[in-house]
Amino acid sequence: MQRLRHYMPILQWGRSYTRESFSNDMIAAVIVTIMLIPQSLAYAMLAGLPPEAGIYASIAPILLYAVFGTSRALAVGPVAVVSLLTASAVGQVAEQGTAGYAVAALTLAFLSGGFLVILGILRLGFLANFLSHPVIAGFITASGILIATSQLKHILGVSAHGHTLPEMLGSLLSHLGQINIWTLLIGVAATAFLFWVRKGMKPFLLSKGLTPKLADVLTKAGPVAAVFVTTVLVWMTGLSDHGVKIVGAVPQSLPPLTMPGLDPSLVKSLLLPAILLSIIGFVESISVAQTLAAKKRQRIDPDQELIGLGAANLGAAFTGGYPVTGGFARSVVNFDAGAETPAAGAFTAIGLAIAAVALTPLIYYLPAATLAATIIVAVLSLVDFSMLGKTWRYSKADFIAVMATILLTLTMGVEVGVASGVIVSVMLHLYKTSRPHVAEVGQVPGTQHFRNINRHDVETHPSVLSLRVDESLYFVNARVLEDLILSRVTDGCAIRHVILMFSAVNAVDFSALEALEDLNDRLRDMGVKLHLSEVKGPVMDKLRATHLISHLTGQIFLSQYDAWETVRPKPTIAV
Repeated sequence: MQRLRHYMPILQWGRSYTRESFSNDMIAAVIVTIMLIPQSLAYAMLAGLPPEAGIYASIAPILLYAVFGTSRALAVGPVAVVSLLTASAVGQVAEQGTAGYAVAALTLAFLSGGFLVILGILRLGFLANFLSHPVIAGFITASGILIATSQLKHILGVSAHGHTLPEMLGSLLSHLGQINIWTLLIGVAATAFLFWVRKGMKPFLLSKGLTPKLADVLTKAGPVAAVFVTTVLVWMTGLSDHGVKIVGAVPQSLPPLTMPGLDPSLVKSLLLPAILLSIIGFVESISVAQTLAAKKRQRIDPDQELIGLGAANLGAAFTGGYPVTGGFARSVVNFDAGAETPAAGAFTAIGLAIAAVALTPLIYYLPAATLAATIIVAVLSLVDFSMLGKTWRYSKADFIAVMATILLTLTMGVEVGVASGVIVSVMLHLYKTSRPHVAEVGQVPGTQHFRNINRHDVETHPSVLSLRVDESLYFVNARVLEDLILSRVTDGCAIRHVILMFSAVNAVDFSALEALEDLNDRLRDMGVKLHLSEVKGPVMDKLRATHLISHLTGQIFLSQYDAWETVRPKPTIAV
């Protein structure tokens, strides 16, 4: 039973569910549902799918996450970056608007969900750490630019295309003569209104005497107002007959039961994009979940989150949706609205199901330009160029990684951007650890402390070389340490003892062990003894049964002070 509760957190929080929690969750669900209706429609359009797919992808996935997820506030569903990745991946195997395109989207969700569940069962959530935060920030910034640019065609009312920034801009410029003035007016007005809603509506309502809570609810409902007004406008004026593109007929039903395509060639084509999409989605989701959980001193289990997100994606694959993850904006709204448990998400799913059955006829005349405006306003908040300045001032290597990720994503597409982000993150780690910081240390006079000789006034002796290794030793950097020591112990020098201070060494792999054994042998031939000090327990457990320890020319000391006192020549006292 305990194991079952571990894999189904609903069995834990559900036992202590109260009427007060129900009330708070219901209020949060109403607010989030109002927000998600236009947002889900818009993100489906961004993914190249019919608008109802956005609603479907926000029902079963939310219910499944409520059962298997660990975050009390995370709201799962379609998000901008994942929608863009979906369009990029599926667009390479099927033509938009065809049945094959929808099946490919279902397959992508299925593969992504399966991959996430496998990672969770194997407890491999740590793999997401291979994507550094600067690289993720660079990718999201570039994706925000691509998404906003891709929606300009709907604002202008032209038939542009392209997957990279140069392609999109070139296509837009070539179609400027086809701009539909009515679409442009609606798109610009909706965009301006939504920007005002985001920044100025709440202060305006507060100045009119509304309570903060009511002002907040009305502000969250701002996009719904844009949808309502523009839909009524197009319906009453007949602008759809004058080139204004509308949503059109949307099926009035609950999510259907669907089957992803399991054709081997399709699976092969989508497998790598599904893996990359899963990693990006998980990183975004876990970051949001942990941030919100920390505010209430709650705990997030990354491995169980993998299972929760995996189950959500599998649910999307069998109910007419497409890949989903935890969204930042909707999760913050859910948290601020007072959601206490994942039940708030379940109530949101019920609200969206009601909307799918009862409200879809009302959006027949909804202009595509309004949905595009919703996307543009949402994603521009993701664009953050301040990371470039911060990384330039702090670390040139991180700056190069961010800049490379942004440029590659903009010029070569999101999949190349994601892949390059992963590669750059790993390469950065290897680069930094391949040059371990090794400091020569000496004794601070009158103490038992040892510090860098280049930073402090310390005592040393010509016959003793004390080095503090500030990095774990493995195949990438082991020879660097060996070369450094051998370059110091040259012919004719006075060094007779080398002490390696291992206080910062957390691991020594087999390649590093061989390098240390080789170093020990070569120092023996030179008449120099090799000593180790402050070796951590787990490292010592590994080394104890090795050739290195049994043939070490020197000794192993509990502290650097003991090593120093033992090997340094004592001053002679004249009698």
